[in-house]
Amino acid sequence: MHRQENALFTDHTAPSEGAVVWLTGLAGSGKTTVAEILAERWRERGVPPILLDGDVMREVLDRRGGYDPGSRLKMAFTYGKFACALARQGHLVIVATISLFHAVQRWNREHAPRYCEVLLDVPMPELHRRDKKGLYSGSDPECVVGLGQPAQFPEHPDVVVDNHGGVSPHRAADRIMEKADELFSAVTPAKIGLARRQKEKV
Repeated sequence: MHRQENALFTDHTAPSEGAVVWLTGLAGSGKTTVAEILAERWRERGVPPILLDGDVMREVLDRRGGYDPGSRLKMAFTYGKFACALARQGHLVIVATISLFHAVQRWNREHAPRYCEVLLDVPMPELHRRDKKGLYSGSDPECVVGLGQPAQFPEHPDVVVDNHGGVSPHRAADRIMEKADELFSAVTPAKIGLARRQKEKV
């Protein structure tokens, strides 16, 4: 069975196979905002995606505790497995989550039918400036990834967006859409492998 040689998720036709767009970064890096913009962009194309936000998923799964590294790792794998299961049924899935574990990132890349890994990179001083909830200045830094817990940033992200300064969330979404279109229109394993090794930085 031959794959259709067209750019998936770019027109009003149903996709032949699904994909996962995985947005990761530290708390406050803009993952939810950018994910919501991406979801709206694809809806405008006639392809409603499934948006999985890490905070919302915690409530849905009723696992509000467990912010230690072991619990975070288990939850991150849950997000990845859930997203890949949906993608295998032909859905476009956007995931916005911290989940900064190399093991999870590698698992996603191996199991998702199509995969676009995005790192939203924001320097710590800017994260402190944005921190309305007091996460980074709180009394329990051991629960915060990037402070008391190490952050395993993606080894080979498909897109790195410096999501601060002159880069607006809409501009960040533009760059992600461009890269996703490139990756999802690849039709051979060789092309897909080449595209996945590419790294862009805004």
